[in-house]
Amino acid sequence: MTDLSAFPITKRWPARHPDLLQLYSSTTPNGVKISIALEEIGLPYEPHYVDIGKNESWTPEFLSLNPNGKIPAIIDPNGPDGKPIGLFESGAILVYLSDKTGKLIPADPIRRYETIQWVFFQMAAIGPIFGQVGFFNKFAGREIADKRPLERYRDESRRLIGVLETRLKGRQWIMGDEYTIADVSMLGWVRNLIGFYEARELVGFDDFPTVAAWLERGLARPAVQRGLTIPARG
Repeated sequence: MTDLSAFPITKRWPARHPDLLQLYSSTTPNGVKISIALEEIGLPYEPHYVDIGKNESWTPEFLSLNPNGKIPAIIDPNGPDGKPIGLFESGAILVYLSDKTGKLIPADPIRRYETIQWVFFQMAAIGPIFGQVGFFNKFAGREIADKRPLERYRDESRRLIGVLETRLKGRQWIMGDEYTIADVSMLGWVRNLIGFYEARELVGFDDFPTVAAWLERGLARPAVQRGLTIPARG
């Protein structure tokens, strides 16, 4: 049996199956990216629910694996050369899982890098901006009388959705006919923007029918539906 005792996070979230990949996450857009990818790939894993409402991601055990204090994080007991590896940052984890399995990413080097650039687009643009829309539209930010920050993030969100709209014209998925980690990285964020963040009307989402159709196709995938609810709340 694999010994994961070198990872302090396993003291707070013990591994019942230490030979499996360990996922530490919750059902946020960044979290479900990894559970969706794992479900799509079919790689066995053990999920652990990290309650961000109780600030569990800021505990010493979690920070020992992810010093950034954000979900998700993983431990793969069967990493490169058969050695355990711990990773944080969802984009890096997506690339790692694709490289490990040869799935959800094109084999052609040029298309592989094109796929990764769209993952970076999500991480550097869509994720941060949509998150700010959520703060100013749904959470404590809505109490701020000055609406200029909300308007700024609304306008930038529309611009970013427009980038996706242009990219998806004539394509089923971001990379054409091939569903990849680029799609996986963004589905949860676009879903949250118009659902949980209640910003559909704010950003004029219905002005982007190609993105809407892409989202509907993505959410219809069985692996996506499963991944959206993993890990189950503790």
